[in-house]
Amino acid sequence: MRDFFKTVFASFVSLILFTVMGVGTVTLALAALVAIASRDAEPELEADSILVVDLSTPITDAPDGLSLGRFVNEGVLSQVPRSLSLRAAINAIDEASTDARIAGLYIMDSGIGDAPGITISRELRQAMARFQAEDKPIIAYDMSWNERSYYLTSVADTLILNPNGLLEFNGLSVETLFFAGALQKFGIGVSAIRAGDYKSAVEPFLRSDRSPEGEEQTAALLNDLWQELLTVAEDRQALSAAELQSVADTDALLLPEAAEAAGLIDEVAYFDQVLPQLHELTQEDSDTRSFRQIPLTAYAAMVLDSDQGEFGTDESTDASPHIAVVYAEGSIVGGQGGVDQIGGDRFAAQLRELRLDDAVKAVVLRINSPGGSAAASDIIAREVSLISDEKPIVVSMGSVAASGGYLMATYADQIFASPTTLTGSIGVFGLFPNFQDLANDNGITWDVVKTSPYADIGTVTRPPTDQEVAIAQRFVDGVYDDFLSSVAESRPIDRDAVEQVARGRVWSGRSALDQGLVDKLGGLEEAIAAAAELSDLDPSALKEYPNQPRFGEELFEILNSRSPNLMARLPAALRPIQVELDVLNSLDDPMGVYMRLPYTYTIN
Repeated sequence: MRDFFKTVFASFVSLILFTVMGVGTVTLALAALVAIASRDAEPELEADSILVVDLSTPITDAPDGLSLGRFVNEGVLSQVPRSLSLRAAINAIDEASTDARIAGLYIMDSGIGDAPGITISRELRQAMARFQAEDKPIIAYDMSWNERSYYLTSVADTLILNPNGLLEFNGLSVETLFFAGALQKFGIGVSAIRAGDYKSAVEPFLRSDRSPEGEEQTAALLNDLWQELLTVAEDRQALSAAELQSVADTDALLLPEAAEAAGLIDEVAYFDQVLPQLHELTQEDSDTRSFRQIPLTAYAAMVLDSDQGEFGTDESTDASPHIAVVYAEGSIVGGQGGVDQIGGDRFAAQLRELRLDDAVKAVVLRINSPGGSAAASDIIAREVSLISDEKPIVVSMGSVAASGGYLMATYADQIFASPTTLTGSIGVFGLFPNFQDLANDNGITWDVVKTSPYADIGTVTRPPTDQEVAIAQRFVDGVYDDFLSSVAESRPIDRDAVEQVARGRVWSGRSALDQGLVDKLGGLEEAIAAAAELSDLDPSALKEYPNQPRFGEELFEILNSRSPNLMARLPAALRPIQVELDVLNSLDDPMGVYMRLPYTYTIN
């Protein structure tokens, strides 16, 4: 009840401030409220507590930083963070492994979000394995697991499934939306040019199914990811990969008893039967309704505050020699870019600032991008090359670093990828949509006057001519040739070998290592360790970029924003279509040429 009144009071005060005082006063007043409220908002950590990892907690590459949401939620409303950066999660688990107050780790799923992707799960799994190495047990319990969640939970010493639960172990799949039939039906024409037989990003607009090349590369990619999952399960359960494949091929969806018989889980039990195992770790009485615990988000906030001070980074360390960890996440677009986008000009300026900063002794570039604008990708790649000439720069590839995202990485001194990273896709494409049939069918026509035959090249009022397509193809081929040259120049691969592994083909991180496209398998922490070695710095001497907006800046932006969150209002079944439309909306290259991952891969 006290929390209810606290929430209502905070909301009421905020409303009064916004209505009466104006933006400047609101900023100061809310900051004061935060300072007051946060004095008793810090979570308490008692001895013999269990660290609880909720699989539905969003784990992101880049940290949230000092956002307005964190001020209000953690300060005024005394709520723990709703999301967590990967480094914060890993650091918290590592800290807990040596914290005498933490007796064990409990993995569960509150069901309010999706489990982390396989690449992020792999890095979390490694941190949990280090936790186990300190003789601290891990227990996982839930109603159901799919392959993605099982990949992470299988690290547990004890895997327990509810009697009414289910274990999905039926393999991986990718479903792709194809729009060609709908576009044709509505009278919208699309002409495409590309360089690279496997550059299938244009196929959803031209075909109703995958090309043989698209089928080949998707099948190879899924097989690599599936083998990673089988290896993890094989190591834990002492079952061979062939036996696990048989389970997937014949059983697919396993009831708890079948999952236990197959050796994929250890126990079938209700939560009240799991509770005594947790009480044994916390040394509590068996009649206790719950158990002594602290969520990973709350523990990570405690670790962050103890390292950097409440609500932020110690700015006095900026002038000290350090490693810059900079996050590149989203589609690559021109200019400044927007939310969940990598603006070519903005990000290049950030890298330039790090190159010219004498306190920055090395850079770790964490890439999680399917690519995008060819021009913007090249601008960023140029800055990476310039940094490499002056100081070490190491790339850590996240879930995806493909096409333009790979071009960004190629000039780094070392490239780390997860075995499950989607990378490569060295190819280029362009699209020429036109609305002639749609317009003509509705009585709309155009007439053009021009001084030269190609003055209206790229118009949407008609299909391109064969001559215009040839001109665009020459340009695309030139960009592709430059892409190949960049890879051959920066990687230890000769030009002929680059041409063989390019062609727009997507590779898993493990296959990319075999092809010479990356240097080592590893995650963000391994990349930081490599940068520390190259710069003779301690791995803890680092600062994360880009800098997060200040409290007042974000507040001002929110007050001036009138954009509704359309994605949140869409039915779940329609959101994949919205994602594809967002991809189209991000295609802003000045020459209409793109280095982007084929399709939007959603692996189920």
